[in-house]
Amino acid sequence: MPTFSCSAILFDLDGVLVDSTRQVDREWREWAARKGVDGDAVMAIAHGVRTIEVIRRVAPHLDAEAEAAAIESHEASDQRGVVVMPGALDLVSSIPENRWGVVTSGTRPLAQNRLRYCGLPVPDVLVTSDDVVNGKPDPEPYLKGAERLGMKPADCLVIEDAPAGIQSARAGGMKVIGLASTYPVTRLSEADAVTRGLTLISLGVEGNGLCVSVAG
Repeated sequence: MPTFSCSAILFDLDGVLVDSTRQVDREWREWAARKGVDGDAVMAIAHGVRTIEVIRRVAPHLDAEAEAAAIESHEASDQRGVVVMPGALDLVSSIPENRWGVVTSGTRPLAQNRLRYCGLPVPDVLVTSDDVVNGKPDPEPYLKGAERLGMKPADCLVIEDAPAGIQSARAGGMKVIGLASTYPVTRLSEADAVTRGLTLISLGVEGNGLCVSVAG
């Protein structure tokens, strides 16, 4: 059973703390149908990546900023099908308040709405697409999360479900637990450990440190 010592934990949101797969798939496929874009091509890259960057890749002929703003506004108001991930509330509740945060590729209103809709606390440290110039897989989002927690990157542990997020955290010098919720285990090989659910992660508080154990 892999065990990690850290000072703080940074969570991705979608696919980690909340299950929004159905909502994300519905939103993107409806948009793709309206715009004449291949929905499968969109979904192949959409998870864990900022909306504007997905649009730039699949539809460079469109105004990415305007399209992203419209999608994100609608997403923030429509939480149909979004549910809390099993074990999420128990896990975040076991971490001291100033020792965890969320780093997501979504907007701040979207992240806040999803957390509240699922009955999860909104942490003081919430890094969103609104806060960075370069999204995942660039290390900027997770480095900003560590900075706002007042921690060194190497002292932070990240829990991620998407290859782009794992690459982001690793590039920032952080250890990563991959959660096989959105992608199969084989796609998460760059993580330091992989588990199939948050209920398989146990946490202990040891003075100023956290001890995190992972079952597969």
